[in-house]
Amino acid sequence: MQSPSPNKNHATLILQSALLCFFVFNSCSKSQSTPPAKYDGFFYANHPVDSDAIIIEAFFDPVCPDSRDAWPPLKQALQHYGPHVSLVVHLLPLPYHDNAYATSRALHIVNRTNSSATFCLLEWFFKQQEKFYNAPTQNMTRTAVVKEIVKFAAEGIGNSYSSALESGFSDRSTDLLTRVSFKFSATRGVYATPTFFVNGFSLAGAGSPLDYNGWRKVIDPLLSEKGKKREVPLHLFL
Repeated sequence: MQSPSPNKNHATLILQSALLCFFVFNSCSKSQSTPPAKYDGFFYANHPVDSDAIIIEAFFDPVCPDSRDAWPPLKQALQHYGPHVSLVVHLLPLPYHDNAYATSRALHIVNRTNSSATFCLLEWFFKQQEKFYNAPTQNMTRTAVVKEIVKFAAEGIGNSYSSALESGFSDRSTDLLTRVSFKFSATRGVYATPTFFVNGFSLAGAGSPLDYNGWRKVIDPLLSEKGKKREVPLHLFL
């Protein structure tokens, strides 16, 4: 019998890989067949999203240096525009940051305990995130890393959160919340942090911080356009 040609073998491997991807994707999609109980993300300053506000969605990784650098100018812009702009932060724990998932889970635990402390903890991670980079923790067990995260978080936002953090890491529901965040990012096509969406549309430059002047260039024209629409005389629509 004549042996299969190299081209046929190559085609067979491609077909097998495609089928494997299909079955894996189909299996994963079925595991999240029902929507989560609430929209993913942390709402900045506990402000509800106003339908008339410009909505920014930021995808951050707590141990990503670019996410850290993106936060101060974004926060400055939020303070400048006040109620005209709303922010929702989604967590995308990047797989090449060893401790991204555990630090993201800590944020979900704290948010569930007291949402007013969530951004305090996020800023605390950003301030000293090098503690949880890959190299400093490469010889630590997962259990040891989690204990260090609990200790670190309690130092930043208060010892009263220690028990909630310890029990939270043993609670499957906080694991599921963190998974939902990851899956939500995937459904939006987000693959890098920071990534920003404004009113549902992605901004260019995924994976790079946007400075304060950059935010002004994005938001000022949108507010100006909204102002023009308000000034249109009513009789033009009659």
